[in-house]
Amino acid sequence: MHGEQQPPDAFPRRPLGATGLRVTPVCVGGGPLGSMPGLFGYDVSAERGTETALAALTGPFNFLDTAAGYSDGESERRVGAALRRIGGVPEGFVLATKVDRDMRTGDFSGAQMRRSAEGSLERLGLDRLPLVYLHDPEHISFEAGMAPGGPVEALLELQREGVIEHLGVAGGPVELMARYLRTGHFAALITHNRWTLVDRSAGDLIDEAVSLGVGVVNAAPFASGILAKGPARFTKYAYRQADDAMLDRIRAMEAACAAHGVPLAAAALQFSLRDPRITSTVVGVSRPERIPETARLATWAIPEELWETLAPLTAPKESWLY
Repeated sequence: MHGEQQPPDAFPRRPLGATGLRVTPVCVGGGPLGSMPGLFGYDVSAERGTETALAALTGPFNFLDTAAGYSDGESERRVGAALRRIGGVPEGFVLATKVDRDMRTGDFSGAQMRRSAEGSLERLGLDRLPLVYLHDPEHISFEAGMAPGGPVEALLELQREGVIEHLGVAGGPVELMARYLRTGHFAALITHNRWTLVDRSAGDLIDEAVSLGVGVVNAAPFASGILAKGPARFTKYAYRQADDAMLDRIRAMEAACAAHGVPLAAAALQFSLRDPRITSTVVGVSRPERIPETARLATWAIPEELWETLAPLTAPKESWLY
């Protein structure tokens, strides 16, 4: 039997690598709630963003991901406002953020990492950060990232000082992410837009992360929206115009899902959720009602024959995002 099912009030929690943290299979993504119209095409008011964060903090998922650089810190401010309303981080909830380069100057130094972390503490209203990712290190060379006085050294110092408990790395290019994991400094990985229904280019990276005991978090299962809305309504993949070959594959996937009475979004989300290598999947939300909607998509019963139909429609292993 397949179709919509009643989602649970709370989802089971899984160990995130060797961190000791236990998180739900869905992680609420805080990018949209800070209002990023340049990426998502719409504005989100401060009150709506705060209400969305409140729904995330009190809903069926215990994992929320944000970043210092989202909307110049606005995502963290709204999460912080929601935390103040409920008296702090709920017991057992995992709040993750990311340290960023200076978006105006491009500064990615160790000193900037410290400023970024301190800004996160202030905006979130916390005295320590349980999980912090080095965000988008593709904007500098690996050598610069690992250099004395560089960002990784600064994050390790913050970890030794107790400001940060666990370190992760979050970015796009899979080989660069693998190089950072091989240093042994990172306990968690976020890969985005490269393990979806139509792009499997992060497969080797995910395998390597698992072999190293690193917790894997897969972000952007809807690839900025096309795998939720469908190509008739949205034609960008990972914020770039999708080519004709990808659009054709997605149209075929959408038709196959419709034939089984399954929303394309449910298949896109569960493609990631059903992968045993992936601990949690980040879904960006911008409205409070998106939390229960995501829970429904996560539990929609999907027949095995649909997965068999979708499998050959994926892109070649090499990602077109490079």
